[in-house]
This record gives sequence, C-alpha cells and structure tokens, in this order.
Amino acid sequence: MFSRLTASKSAGAQTTTPPPDDLLVAGLRAGDPGAVESLLAKYEARTHRLALGITRNSADAEEVCQDVFLNVFKNIEGFEGKSSLGTWIYRIATNAALMKIRGKARSVELPWDEVLPRFSQEGSHLTPVPDWSKDPEAALLQTELRTVLGQALEELPGEYRAVVLLRDVEGLPTDEAANALGLTVPALKARLHRGRLFLRGRLGEYAEKRGRLTPKGIAE
Repeated sequence: MFSRLTASKSAGAQTTTPPPDDLLVAGLRAGDPGAVESLLAKYEARTHRLALGITRNSADAEEVCQDVFLNVFKNIEGFEGKSSLGTWIYRIATNAALMKIRGKARSVELPWDEVLPRFSQEGSHLTPVPDWSKDPEAALLQTELRTVLGQALEELPGEYRAVVLLRDVEGLPTDEAANALGLTVPALKARLHRGRLFLRGRLGEYAEKRGRLTPKGIAE
C-alpha cells in the first residue's frame, strides 16, 4: 500500500497529529511529500477498512485502496470542498469497492420476508424481540457473534453493506454518509433500516439455534 512507499521517509519519525484537511489539500496541490504522508496517516487505515468491509476480500481491498489514493492525488485539483475531504475519499472508495464486487457476483435478492420482523394489525411484534443484555453469558459469545455478523454482512448487497459500514462502523453522520454514497438522506435511512433489520434477523436465527437471546446491539 502507499504507506509502504513512504515508510522510508517516515521511519523513526514521531507520530504527530495530521494537519487539518484544508492544509492537507493545499499541501497535496503543492506537491508536498509531507502532505502525502499525513493524508495516508489520517485516511489509509479507514479507507482500507471500508474497502475490506465491502469487498470481503483482502487482495481486492488492497487494490481498491491503492486506486483510491491514486485518484485522490490525480484529482486533488478538482476537489471543490463542497463536502469534507474524508467524505470525498469515502465516496471514491465506496464506488471503487462496489465496482470491484459487481464484476464478480451476480445480484442476489434478499429474503426480506424471512428475516424482517412481522407485525400485527395493531403494529406490535408478532414475535417478541428479546434483549440479550440480560444473558449473563453473552460476553462469551462475542467471537461467534462477530463471525455470524461477518457472514450476514456478506449476504447484504454491496449497496446496503456500504451504508451499514459507513454509519455503524465508520460512524459517519447520516448526511455525510448520504453524500459519500450519492444518496438522499431518506434513501440512506431506508437502506440503513433494512440492512440493520436483516443483520438483526440473521443474528436472531443464530441466537435461536444457540438457545440464546437476540442481540440488542443491532438497532431496530
């Protein structure tokens, strides 16, 4: 990755707080090598995490990450500042990662009816949704739950997966995540809601098989 290309320059240097994005942009436009290192220090790990989350493949994530920063360096003059630098990078990364997986997998229709909660005519849950936080042994299941959650994420189409990752893993505010994905806020909220419910349903299936309670951590 690009960090390896700059390792010789940064070796032995003390870790410093990256400069604000406006200074990073100015430095990149001026061809400052220090700005390149600062950009990578600030955004490389996040970008790789997002790419890996979408592609679910280490080699693909590496390629996406390299393509992202090549695009950033190549097109920095065209960055207009209408969004934050981070949001712009996330948009490039998301598009690159989605393009990568679209070339490998056919579209799969999610079995929403099987995993989304069912409601009565009065609007209440037909099947109670228990709270796993009351289970004293829940902490022992964290490793298994992470595995199940990873498998459930792989079932989500890339467009839904990207929304969940940006909001629930990277912690982007709703408006920034929508901007990064080129969606309206209502559209993003709809995808996020359905994606979360799908993940909750899959975790619920796991919990039922284990005789455990359904996780509270996945929002309704």
